[in-house]
Amino acid sequence: MTHVLLLNATYEPLRVITWQRAIRLLTLGKVEVIEETDREIRSVSFVIRLPSVVRLLRLIRPRRQPIKFSRQNIYLRDNFRCQYCGARVTSQELNLDHVIPRALGGKTTWENIVTCCIPCNVQKGGNTPEAVGLRLIQRPVKPDRLPGVAITINLQNAPDSWRDYLYWNVELET
Repeated sequence: MTHVLLLNATYEPLRVITWQRAIRLLTLGKVEVIEETDREIRSVSFVIRLPSVVRLLRLIRPRRQPIKFSRQNIYLRDNFRCQYCGARVTSQELNLDHVIPRALGGKTTWENIVTCCIPCNVQKGGNTPEAVGLRLIQRPVKPDRLPGVAITINLQNAPDSWRDYLYWNVELET
């Protein structure tokens, strides 16, 4: 099955679609063909080369999904680093820590939870960071997007014609 790379009007990659959907969008006048393959589709009245890359004629703003409050998303927000000492460790060596402990009225929210290595978590215990001489590297906030969220394209299956349109914001799997 042939897939087609769909670009926004700004040439930013949006997603991979089927060739059938690309042809529908083309006949509706919603996209233009940027790159073609050497394969053709034939009907009684016309012949068309299969598109490889199409670009939307009108800019769309992708809908932002609300970011789910989860352990993995907090790890991504904090870049798998202890927010007290800065150590980068695996997820098995990280804990989630309430900056203001629940015993002192702290809530389980984006703004009160940080990643913390086990030694720093033991040192902090049920206290505030200031009470035990710890300082936060960065203030915890609710992220508007996460760095781990990206379009992932397997380069083994991606046509060469796509490579000019895959920017730094698209994660490439080798």
